[in-house]
Amino acid sequence: MENVEKSQHVAAKKSKKQLSEKKKDMISGYLYVAPFFIIFGIIGLYPAVFSILLAFQKWNGLGDMTFVGMQNFVIVLQDPLFWKSLYNTVIIGLMGTAPQLIVGIILAYFLNMAVIRFTNFFRVTIFMPYITSMVAVALVFGVFFSSNDTALANYVLGLLGFDPVSWKTSEWGAKIAISLMVFWRWVGYNTIIYLAGLQSIPKDLYEAATIDGANKVQQFMHITVPLLKPFIVLTVFMSTVGALQLFAEPTVFLGSSAFNRDEAMTVVMYLYRDAFNLGSFGTASATAVLLLIIIISAAAINTWLTSGAGRKKKRGV
Repeated sequence: MENVEKSQHVAAKKSKKQLSEKKKDMISGYLYVAPFFIIFGIIGLYPAVFSILLAFQKWNGLGDMTFVGMQNFVIVLQDPLFWKSLYNTVIIGLMGTAPQLIVGIILAYFLNMAVIRFTNFFRVTIFMPYITSMVAVALVFGVFFSSNDTALANYVLGLLGFDPVSWKTSEWGAKIAISLMVFWRWVGYNTIIYLAGLQSIPKDLYEAATIDGANKVQQFMHITVPLLKPFIVLTVFMSTVGALQLFAEPTVFLGSSAFNRDEAMTVVMYLYRDAFNLGSFGTASATAVLLLIIIISAAAINTWLTSGAGRKKKRGV
């Protein structure tokens, strides 16, 4: 009887020890991941929740908050400058991001070909604009798209028989210059993503297609593009979000006058102006909430279209 009680006591001690060890492992695991969640809560989650709550308040950043309900949203939606900024954002986004996705696929396809020499050099060169400082980018494009007749862009237009353009003050001049800046900066980033996708495609498919008599264009359209579909969906999603959040390129390119004119003002520039230039944090937060809804809707639509979910199923399938 005593032996049975001792064995039960020993077993109970072992189970308690195992439970304590599991608790220690669980606590140590939580401690390892805790810094990420703490930083995310402070830097990411809290500002987002506070911005949503602030959208229903009137606040200048210093005094007391006053609850105004949906008034901030009404003010923003009735402001013609908001719709102008949304129009600018969409136009610059389409002109800057759509071509870079197409060119990125083509560049990645050529960089993945074995016949091209110095591929590593070209890969690094194409990716360089992405890691280049925005200050350097602004200086280069500021000189290139200067309003002077002797600027490089106007000089090229003159050779083609066109009149010089005031790039920083004209409606479409600013949009074209900023779109080219966006294209130049991000095309290499998308090219590297597509290149990684191309390297995951088995070469046997291309060899079989060559044996069947398919040329390079047919291989590209019927093998490369379909198998790159997940990467295309990813880049379209990221490009859509990035285009609707456009801020750095137009602000740096236009300089101090960026918030005083509406030729290239984007939605993020509009809410920045409301918050830090006009001291209206309530309307700025309302604009941020509206922008969040627009981004979610646009990203969902683009992802749905590029993933092929909208295609009609064939009969009999």
